[in-house]
Amino acid sequence: MAALPLGDGTDAARSGGCGSHRERPSGQCETTMDETELIRMPILYKIAETERDRELVAHLNYRTFVEEIPQHEANEARRLIDRYDAENTYLLAMDGERLAGMLAVRDRRPFSMDAKIERFERFLPVQPKRMVEIRLLAVDPAYRRSRVLFGLIRFLDRYLERGDYDMGIISGTTRELHLYRHLGFLPFAELVGREGAWYQPMYLTRASYEASRAYRYMKRDVQFLAGPVEVAPEVERAMQGRPLSHRSQAFMRMHGEVRRKLCAMSNAASVHLMLGSGTLANDAVAGQLKRYGGRGLVLVNGEFGRRLTVHARRWALPFDTLESEYGQPLHYEGVRAAAAGGKYAWLWAVHGETSTGVLNDLAQLKQVCREYGMRLAVDGVSSLGAVPTDLSGVSWASGVSGKALGAYTGLCFVFQGDEPRVSGDAQDLLPVYMDVAAYEQSAGIPFSQSSNLLAALDAALRAFETDAPYAHTASRYRLIRSAVEEMGLRVLAPREHQAPYILTIALPKELSSRELGQRMLDQGFALQFESGYLLERNWLQIASLGHLKEKDIVRMLDVLRLFVETMGKRRQLPLTKEAGPQAVAANR
Repeated sequence: MAALPLGDGTDAARSGGCGSHRERPSGQCETTMDETELIRMPILYKIAETERDRELVAHLNYRTFVEEIPQHEANEARRLIDRYDAENTYLLAMDGERLAGMLAVRDRRPFSMDAKIERFERFLPVQPKRMVEIRLLAVDPAYRRSRVLFGLIRFLDRYLERGDYDMGIISGTTRELHLYRHLGFLPFAELVGREGAWYQPMYLTRASYEASRAYRYMKRDVQFLAGPVEVAPEVERAMQGRPLSHRSQAFMRMHGEVRRKLCAMSNAASVHLMLGSGTLANDAVAGQLKRYGGRGLVLVNGEFGRRLTVHARRWALPFDTLESEYGQPLHYEGVRAAAAGGKYAWLWAVHGETSTGVLNDLAQLKQVCREYGMRLAVDGVSSLGAVPTDLSGVSWASGVSGKALGAYTGLCFVFQGDEPRVSGDAQDLLPVYMDVAAYEQSAGIPFSQSSNLLAALDAALRAFETDAPYAHTASRYRLIRSAVEEMGLRVLAPREHQAPYILTIALPKELSSRELGQRMLDQGFALQFESGYLLERNWLQIASLGHLKEKDIVRMLDVLRLFVETMGKRRQLPLTKEAGPQAVAANR
């Protein structure tokens, strides 16, 4: 057989072979997964949405369960409509306009399993809160030596997760039990059926799928995110090492080495590590600005610049903002003019504005601060490790382990070019964990830290002993940007001001960033689309960071191109007009 008989659709199935598998002499089937035999065009996985989709389902259903496995009477229309058609959700594998494979899920009781086993739940090892029945799994004969079957099961796993289902059940023919186990299904209860057509009740959970051969073969999603990123194998191995006490000599040596590497790659005078995200590091920087005193100027040309104003406001810092249009560079003449007024003691800005894909000019900001005697604070959370970053002349800067540096989320850094001020009242007002002076006075380790996160970071930093990571990131970015623009999509940031590690696509109104991002995720490619500011503006983001492989980039672009084309969105949008300075807004 070429289809996989499951549930009510195959109660009278007669197997005629294994389809996507080779017969062994014992009668078992051997999975074949030679990548040279895979279908060349990207297979798109989707839920049946249109009448045409359901027509394709009816015809594949007929070919499978009438012509190939003769369970039903033939008809002139060569269509087979399932008895639960109105209640089924069909998960499809599409090769262009051709249906390569399908399965049906249904969550309405009674299931077909209820007719076979009274109170079948009592035989399950765990009691699910929500479950579906899976039936009508079929793969077109032309696709039975491809990854379509495994792709369908991965898509099923995503469907169950999004629907908050914790289990799927099937009735699987005993002729294919080894195959179901490869897919993650586990048996429960006694066999059902009759002589010559026995079926094994089976269940699928997230845990059983992740322990399956199918999961290992299809691998994890490829991350095209600013973070978390694809990590190198040596970084993953380092993360899995034996934990060390943060007071041990081994930990202290590794901690010192990591600090040395971070300073060497950034030209910073010193750096301290904290357990937390970039938000924590920026709060620690705000604490230093509070201690330093004076009125400041916060620059905004994207979401993360906007968040700096939130930090400043929460810390009750006296400050003004100077805003430029999202997607455009900072208005440096406006910055200089504001600084020339002499009322600002410090300046706070984002280096790599990830939300828009704009790289702000750090050298110009340092020059302004030198000329007018201002302290400079920099959010380097996304740019550190993505582009060469010179923090000499910067008073404080934030960074993290889990983005461009290629390690895991969990450590953040505060770089500094000045000794932290230690003064009675001001020091007492700072939260203990965010007080950089406390780290300075304790050799950088005043509190507990994770040796596993530190070891992974140490392994990741070895790559930055040369400039190769920056070149690789920029090269991948150019490849992605050129392909995206060839699709007729508009990249928000002008090329001359691009952050060469992440691009923000301003989608046309006819194309939903949520829908496109989710569909890409269903194919195994994680792009950025779920943040509120992205959804609000209908933006989609693709990052070129981490341990990405060229073949994965090409596959991702092929799938993206197919979605753009099939959804009819090939159009070129006008570029954003040149931005000018906006009003300076006062905040206290």
